[in-house]
Amino acid sequence: MTEATLTSTSASPTARQVWTRTRGIVLAVVVLLAAAVAIAAIRSGAQHGRLDPRSADPYGSRATAELLGDRGVSTRVVTTLDEARSAAGADTTLLVAAPDLLTDHQQADLRAATKNSGGRTILIAPDSPSLGTLAPGVTADPAISFRSTLSPSCDLPAARRAGSADTGGIRYSTSAPGADVCYPSDGLPTLLRIPAATGNGDTVVLGAPDILYNNRLDKQGNASLALQLLGSRPHLVWYLPSLSDTSATDAGKKTFLDLLPSGWLWGTLQLFIAAGLAALWRARRLGPLVPERLPVAIRASETVEGRARLYRKANARDRAATALRSTTRTRLAPLIGVSPAQAHAPEALLPALSARLAGDGQALHALLFGPPPSDDAALISLADQLDALEREVRRS
Repeated sequence: MTEATLTSTSASPTARQVWTRTRGIVLAVVVLLAAAVAIAAIRSGAQHGRLDPRSADPYGSRATAELLGDRGVSTRVVTTLDEARSAAGADTTLLVAAPDLLTDHQQADLRAATKNSGGRTILIAPDSPSLGTLAPGVTADPAISFRSTLSPSCDLPAARRAGSADTGGIRYSTSAPGADVCYPSDGLPTLLRIPAATGNGDTVVLGAPDILYNNRLDKQGNASLALQLLGSRPHLVWYLPSLSDTSATDAGKKTFLDLLPSGWLWGTLQLFIAAGLAALWRARRLGPLVPERLPVAIRASETVEGRARLYRKANARDRAATALRSTTRTRLAPLIGVSPAQAHAPEALLPALSARLAGDGQALHALLFGPPPSDDAALISLADQLDALEREVRRS
């Protein structure tokens, strides 16, 4: 067999063939990465500095801080739980920008520091994970408000003076005595003021952060409501929870799935459903196999090469050796006078073959019925030996 023939029937795909098969996948990955980078670049500034009193971005709160400064209220930004706890006091308003980012341990420590401090605690859009600890007696309704601008409909002086405001977001219900329930949407309030059990402190639960955004401060009564809620004390401490806070490393009894946002869980479930539907769509219909004539004639060498590549891809040397030995026994049986039904029986095939060649029966048994080869080199050697055996039988 010449070198050219070996090259044309090689079971190893060439670099060109590999590129041809994978270029579609590579192109799709490149397009997805480019789209992700483009989207990230476009949206990188959209939410930058969200609810940060130092940020002048549309979703920042610098305008609120400057207006409070004009009224004599100092604003200080803190990013750790220890700073927020130490700042709690009767002359301080503590604003928690993202209560749901706090762990159970952080929530309990913050509540212990603020409940009897005599100051005001403002929670921005808290949901079920944090309400039970930071605002006992308050629960969030699963359905949010579909209207952004709402009317006060309560006796809280700050709400009555501000009038309509963009508080529409999470809706709440409470069993706390003496609570002010304001800005209702379909019967449930989006702003609550819960007085402390002792002292002059209170907790304000705000269902949406819109009244604090730079781009919404001049709408409706947002500025009036924000200044009254945040400016009731001479000092404002703006708590922006940070992942770099060492106290955030304690996740309490939460598992990994508890720490994942609910959107990720729902998204993963939808992906599994979509994958199942795609599998059903692409799966072959169940039923009996139906023989079908090939539309074109395929050369035997191409069939052998294709099957060889499948065997090699699956690393199935045992199946390849079994196929080679079975085919060789089938071709040898008629040549030595053994019926096709006995071609794969060692007790019938080997004696006739030994008599024909006057060879060693044990060597023939190992060659035709032996164990599978241990590596590719042994498989190639087996194929050469079987080929030589068949040629010798035909010449004898």
